[in-house]
Amino acid sequence: MPAAWSMPLPVCLIKNEGSNLVVNRKAVDILQQISDPAVVVAIVGKYRTGKSFLMNRLVGCNSGFPLGSSIQSKTKGIWMWCVPHPRNPGHVLVLLDTEGLGDVEKGDSKNDAWIFSLTVLLSSALVYNSMGTIDQQAIEQLHYVTQLTEIVKTKSSNGRDGTADEKELLPSFTWCVRDFSLILERDGEEITEDEYLMMGLELKSGENFENYNLPRECIRKFFHSHKCFVFDRPTSKKNLQRLDELKESELEEEFVEQAAKFYNHIMKSCSVKLLTGGITVTGKLLGKLASMYVDTIQSGSVPCMENAVLALSEIENNGALQDALSTYECEMENHVPKFPTLNEYEFLNMHMKSARKAQQEFMKRSLNDKNRKYQLELKNQISKKRHEFMKRNEDKSVEVSTNLLKNLSLTMQNGLMQGRYTRPGGHKLFLMDKEKFLERYHRMPGKGVKSLEVLLKFMHENKNIEEAIQQAEEKLGQAEKWLAESHQQTLLAQCQKESVEQRYRNLQKSMDQQRANHQQVIHSLTNMAERNKKQMIQENQALITQRLQAQQSTMSSSHQRALDDLQRTIDELRRQNSHGGGGGGCILS
Repeated sequence: MPAAWSMPLPVCLIKNEGSNLVVNRKAVDILQQISDPAVVVAIVGKYRTGKSFLMNRLVGCNSGFPLGSSIQSKTKGIWMWCVPHPRNPGHVLVLLDTEGLGDVEKGDSKNDAWIFSLTVLLSSALVYNSMGTIDQQAIEQLHYVTQLTEIVKTKSSNGRDGTADEKELLPSFTWCVRDFSLILERDGEEITEDEYLMMGLELKSGENFENYNLPRECIRKFFHSHKCFVFDRPTSKKNLQRLDELKESELEEEFVEQAAKFYNHIMKSCSVKLLTGGITVTGKLLGKLASMYVDTIQSGSVPCMENAVLALSEIENNGALQDALSTYECEMENHVPKFPTLNEYEFLNMHMKSARKAQQEFMKRSLNDKNRKYQLELKNQISKKRHEFMKRNEDKSVEVSTNLLKNLSLTMQNGLMQGRYTRPGGHKLFLMDKEKFLERYHRMPGKGVKSLEVLLKFMHENKNIEEAIQQAEEKLGQAEKWLAESHQQTLLAQCQKESVEQRYRNLQKSMDQQRANHQQVIHSLTNMAERNKKQMIQENQALITQRLQAQQSTMSSSHQRALDDLQRTIDELRRQNSHGGGGGGCILS
């Protein structure tokens, strides 16, 4: 048995304090720890009839529930003992031992009626324990069953109680007749214990038998099955006072055999406690039912199984809803360290896994949620939680992406501050750095679902910087173009000037050359003229001399006139020589 709800000994479940019934918180806390389906076996009967001893036998021992050895009732209220079901793993066997009915010291039959009714409401198998035989006196002692219609309802409406389905909600009925010494015969024929019970529950016809038939009709009506066991006295009278100390060998063999049959029947035939709608009662629900029924009784109302189910359903479904939401939150919180997720699909996968676990947790505790009201509410609440975690995931993505952008953009910011991009070719350099920056950003993992959105926002916010760099580049280009054009014009003008000057120098040089050439020509001509003059003079002088000599020798007086002409020619030649003229040739023919 799990240590969390281990019960080595019984505890009081419902205390009977005078005329008030009080649920023991300690017992409810134990039940709250038990989530297994509960087979609830309860025993009722007149006080001092050996109920507790018989219940202890179901646990496999003679002690546990307190046994009384005096005329006073030992058990007060309803006591509970939870043990793992010996033959049905995953189930819990809950034994309820009740305060003896008809205790003269109480003096309040209404209190006994409530104890009996609570036992019927809480159990899946009711054991009625009596002494002697099944006779009118024994049945009259079970008159509390006749009050069940007045103090217990199965439905809250005016619907008819006791239908086949509703009877399954009430416990089975087992009558244990103690210290039985008769022979089971009828009309000379042997009968079974069950036949003996049904014989005792036979109805009589006639109006005078109404009081006789009423308890029998109630037993037949309220309990869906009926079983009977008869027991010999367990031991000698002198040993009855120390039953809890006796060994198995000290008990009567017939009693031990019959107790074994009773044990086998309870373990085999007694079913799990059910509520309206076929709801299985667990240890947790049993504790809540006990509290609800007692509160209803103490308020003066009549316990209603249907209302109890509705109230219990609301409590359990609200609790299941909160447990499921807590499970979802816990599961998602375990995923938070992985935020931001790589993409929306990864986040959705985390959400779906958490939602499935939340749904499983809800179904463990959910109770009678036929219209799926609480399931729909769970879906809506999980949807809200999903949006909250999605926002956290997105915020984490924004944070990581923003910090990454800040770190990666430091190089470009430093370059901007240092004027790296405000010089010729700066925009091209900016675009190259920007491409490297984007490549590093896209390559960096762990940015999350908002990485692209954050990048676009960052690029938009820094768009003016790039535009300013581009505009500065364009203005700088225009200035450079203007300077280039001005420089080109200056160079052209300079070239033109140099060309003109060169032309002038060439012209001047040409003129100087021409002048020099002219001078040289003049000089040559002068020299030549001088030479020609000299030569001509020499030649003319020689010629004159020759002519003179010739003429002097030949000239006659008759030729005086020719001589005068010759003299004039000579004078002319002399005049020319004195003026530098003449081509050097002899003008004489």
